[in-house]
Amino acid sequence: MSETAKEFILNQTVIPQLRIISATVSLPFYVEGLGFSVDWKHQFEPGFPLFIQLTRKDQVIFLTEHTGDCQGGGAIYFIVPNVDNCYGEFTGRGITTIEAPQDTPWGTREMVVTDPDGNRLRFVTH
Repeated sequence: MSETAKEFILNQTVIPQLRIISATVSLPFYVEGLGFSVDWKHQFEPGFPLFIQLTRKDQVIFLTEHTGDCQGGGAIYFIVPNVDNCYGEFTGRGITTIEAPQDTPWGTREMVVTDPDGNRLRFVTH
């Protein structure tokens, strides 16, 4: 991959959004397990679905309980400085990976975890 392509990927300004069924179940996975922090939550009225912004090391994602926002089973590609450090951090907090860190033929090192809603989270070091 060229340096220009790497710069484009690292400077991308998109916030991925994942569908969750229950914030009560999903938030502990993201906060306690993966180390995200909750920036804010939005709910039109008590008992209505939640929309949540999370951040982990300057990487922002949205989680939504709203059925019309997106479908479950999404995926996010997180570029991280050291995927092996993430693996140690996550497994130390009880997270089970579905793919442990491994080198790929295209020159990255990657691992995959799945959240409680079936969304795939791939952590990658170039």
